[in-house]
Amino acid sequence: MSSATTSSDGSVHAAAKNEADRPTNVLFFDGVCGLCNRSVDFVLSRDRRGAIRFAPLQGETAKRGASSETRSFDTIVWVDSSHREFVRSAAAVRVLWQIGGVWWLIGWLLWLIPRPLRNVGYRLVAANRYRWFGKKETCRLPSPAERERFLP
Repeated sequence: MSSATTSSDGSVHAAAKNEADRPTNVLFFDGVCGLCNRSVDFVLSRDRRGAIRFAPLQGETAKRGASSETRSFDTIVWVDSSHREFVRSAAAVRVLWQIGGVWWLIGWLLWLIPRPLRNVGYRLVAANRYRWFGKKETCRLPSPAERERFLP
């Protein structure tokens, strides 16, 4: 098992077995969560460059992940092009920055809120997401057009 530490910017630094094999620009999400699936749909429809890939936290890609955060279903995890992992609100902000346009600005406005305060809101929603948005029996299946952007 590898160890992970969270830095002041919300990134998770972990000792990967083979850094080059780790996927980048990936949003890890709870595949059975209704809110998470709607968030994936939101990002898919706004990521015009197709730069963001997706992987359910229940999948093989997440199981091979280096940090314990990718094994927890109560958070989203963003792995950027530098192989750094960001969790909770820091991950959400970085996804907005990656989408660009007006979402980039909204991400920066969210970033101005201190991370502990952002994460209190994040954890409140995460703790109630199944009750508020539902839970599916199985992970989201991508459409044929989306399939290349999803990792197992």
